Amino acid sequence: MRIEIAKHAGYCYGVERALTLAKTAALSRTTPIRTLGPIIHNPQVVDSLVEMGVTPVETINEVGEGTVIIRTHGVDPQVIVDARRRGLKVVDATCPFVAKAQRRAAALKQEGYAVVIVGERNHPEVEGVLAYVNGNALVVEKASDISNLKEKRVGVVVQTTQSIENLRKIVLQLLARSIDIKVYNTICNATSQRQVAARELANRADAMVVVGGKNSANTTRLAQICREKNGRTFHIETADELVVEWFEHCNLVGLTAGASTPDWILKEVEERLASQ
Repeated sequence: MRIEIAKHAGYCYGVERALTLAKTAALSRTTPIRTLGPIIHNPQVVDSLVEMGVTPVETINEVGEGTVIIRTHGVDPQVIVDARRRGLKVVDATCPFVAKAQRRAAALKQEGYAVVIVGERNHPEVEGVLAYVNGNALVVEKASDISNLKEKRVGVVVQTTQSIENLRKIVLQLLARSIDIKVYNTICNATSQRQVAARELANRADAMVVVGGKNSANTTRLAQICREKNGRTFHIETADELVVEWFEHCNLVGLTAGASTPDWILKEVEERLASQ
């Protein structure tokens, strides 16, 4: 059985930047360090940071002193204001691509557009972007979600981990309803690269393994894209979840990983597959 890793897989720039910031803060730690929510959507990485003294909390109210790190997904800007008012040191690890989506949404609102956010309603990144327009936006997960949209002047931004196919379908629907539409494609380039590479490999492989947090939007989307091309697609977090029977009669197994999956986990999965 041959194993092939997708051309683009694993950590992206935004994740690497956030983890560097967190680890640097941990090395010089003299007071408590907290992250608002998990800094990235990978439980194993979050656990490793806890061992270094970087602990996730749900709200700023749980932080009495020290440093608070803003997760890669971003937050309501008022949270940062409140943290500094409390005397906390703030390390902003918001992914630059997420920050771009936040700025674009705010600019569209200021220009008088009805803002549409293409993304998952309950995802922290989307919640953060919503805060930049004071909650005045329509969150659209699929094309049918725009059926009640009345506005004719519409501005669009996109959750960074969305697929270009979903964005295209939604924009086509909006074009049929709007007289003035402005679209900012804020999908992260690394996300697009991983999706294209995963789709190509899934089309050739006998089975696909997608490695990453079950709570990771970009990893879940990779698994969805692979599954559309290959029914034998398996989304796992660690090598311990692999099942030998999944790969019966397989000549080629494709392997990819989400943008928040560290190389060491991907390597463990590859080695476990090779030993089967």
